[in-house]
Amino acid sequence: MTDIPSIDLVRDYLAGLQDRICTAIETADGQARFVEDRWTREPPADAASGATGPSLGGGGRTRILRDGGVFEQAGIGFSDVSGSRLPPSASAARPELAGASWRAVGVSLVFHPRNPHLPTTHANVRHFRAERDGQTVAWWFGGGFDLTPFYPVDADVLHWHRTARTLCAPFGGQARYEAHKRWCDAYFFLKHRGETRGVGGLFFDDLQDDFDADFGYLRAVGDGFLEAYLPIVAARRDTPYDERERDFQLYRRGRYVEFNLVYDRGTLFGLQSGGRAESILMSLPPLVRWEYGFTPQAGSDEARLADYLRPRDWLAELDSR
Repeated sequence: MTDIPSIDLVRDYLAGLQDRICTAIETADGQARFVEDRWTREPPADAASGATGPSLGGGGRTRILRDGGVFEQAGIGFSDVSGSRLPPSASAARPELAGASWRAVGVSLVFHPRNPHLPTTHANVRHFRAERDGQTVAWWFGGGFDLTPFYPVDADVLHWHRTARTLCAPFGGQARYEAHKRWCDAYFFLKHRGETRGVGGLFFDDLQDDFDADFGYLRAVGDGFLEAYLPIVAARRDTPYDERERDFQLYRRGRYVEFNLVYDRGTLFGLQSGGRAESILMSLPPLVRWEYGFTPQAGSDEARLADYLRPRDWLAELDSR
């Protein structure tokens, strides 16, 4: 495989991205600050035999903001982890990685606002490499961002997707946006509920065409997240809400939990590879509720959400209004 730049180049960008997002979110929140938890990756021990699993290394910085003026909980983690072999589920999907050592660097965030009119959001950017006998045998980039409103506002959805389309412009333009928008809709789909997790955004994985161009796109997505989200924070943070709307927000957060624990690849890979559970599960909301057989009242604002939880061409539909 052709030589590619050191993974440390990507690591340094991602560590800086975490810093920049934390600073911006603290400013937007205006009350709370992130608390950092630095951790190192330890080999898991077999409880019965005391034997350890594959050799593991690295660590990360998990940062959590709680009980802020805007955010009930905001979590953002930077990780730089490695192992001597992949979990069976990963190597089965990619046979060429069997027996290879690996290293993965990434930033992942989930922000849970208190106000039901301000959407929950998620973003992730990551880079993976595998080596055998000192040679790189595989590498790729992945990531994206998505938006999960409970009381959708068309102007917010339009801004979100316009920002996504704009950042795609230097990397294939409309075709890149449409492809990664469709991938996002498909990935964040709760099959057992028959609905998307929200109004989508961008998602990509296994991007390995040209290192410089692909790394440039990763940076555009990482840097574009704040451009997409902060204007929505400013517009919705002070929207009045009542107890009924707060209860609906907590109910809908249950869908977020269901997706992360049933479908999310990052959660599954992290847990299966012996990752730090506390950091992997930081994406879960601090408060959530389930209600058996809940059906919103016909014609209500809560019932209106269902029309947004399906793949749609948001830009074509909303630009024409």
